[in-house]
Amino acid sequence: MQTILLVEDNEMNRDMLSRRLSRKGFRIITAENGKEGVNLAVRQRPDLILMDLSLPVMDGWEATRLLKNTDETKHVPVIVLTAHAMAGDEAEAYRAGCDDFDTKPVVLERLLEKINAALGL
Repeated sequence: MQTILLVEDNEMNRDMLSRRLSRKGFRIITAENGKEGVNLAVRQRPDLILMDLSLPVMDGWEATRLLKNTDETKHVPVIVLTAHAMAGDEAEAYRAGCDDFDTKPVVLERLLEKINAALGL
């Protein structure tokens, strides 16, 4: 069973996406802010990370940069999820090191295609 770390500060979004992905056969671990997400990723070694950008404590851009510059996590694919798809956000997310980018509200079928591609499934 592949493990996905979901870094999302909105409890309703975190709960909904966790349940939907669990039903698709993934093990889900969650973090509520970027710093917690980085710490969990280093300790838990997930197969993939879903990263919100607008996070408290440490935003998703900084968390992604740290993950991609840490030996234990630099190989882990990061898919950015954001409701604030402003001009330049996608390019900035790729500069930070993300492997893919998706917008909220989440379209599960589209996200699953990106997850499966990133995991080589």
